[in-house]
Amino acid sequence: MSNAITAALARQQGLMQEMQMVANNLANSSTTGYKSDRAIFAEMVVSAGGDAASLSMGALGGHAFALEQGALRFTGGQFDFAIQGEGYFVVDTPQGERLSRAGHFQLNAEGRLIDAHGNTVKAAGGNEITIPGTAGQIHVGNDGTISADGDILGRIGVVTVEGELRRDSNTYFSAPEGYAEIEEPVIVQGALEQSNVSPVLEVARMIEVQRAYEAGQTVLEREDQRISQLITALREQ
Repeated sequence: MSNAITAALARQQGLMQEMQMVANNLANSSTTGYKSDRAIFAEMVVSAGGDAASLSMGALGGHAFALEQGALRFTGGQFDFAIQGEGYFVVDTPQGERLSRAGHFQLNAEGRLIDAHGNTVKAAGGNEITIPGTAGQIHVGNDGTISADGDILGRIGVVTVEGELRRDSNTYFSAPEGYAEIEEPVIVQGALEQSNVSPVLEVARMIEVQRAYEAGQTVLEREDQRISQLITALREQ
């Protein structure tokens, strides 16, 4: 396989993966607490040996997600919570504790606060949040304190990440190096943080990636034609 084809194929593979990221961003443009993905390309330079020029080709080196806060959408739901500024809710999943900005919560049959996937939401200190069935109107203060009929029932845990943050799913993150509780978080009751995806920018990026992919396909076709012509010329000699 020629060097040109090898470089072009690596580029095409990266562009295809970036297109998948863009498509996933668009699919989650209305997902509560979703953070958009961004592709990171890396350039690899390999010596061709001797006095020949080195071979350079680009490939997808990884991806990162944008952590900018999404706009708040006010729902009026007493168990809908949005975090203003930094911080994440902590939920207990079958795979372990995960962090999330998606604050669309509800109560299960036992009165425990759970998220949209049925996972338990952690209180400050790591305990569960249980609300008695006899509780009246639920009020959540800016610091996450939950009260009903004047009685404090607990405080929603909000944490900040120490070190690297990894995406586990569309709205779940993990913090391998741990996290620390925020003493004075800012929580808005009756609101949800929307996705920070800009559909207009993502569509523009999709068009850009598609055109780059088509250009790469043209390079592959021309290189294939060049090799075919060379082989034909050698056979005719």
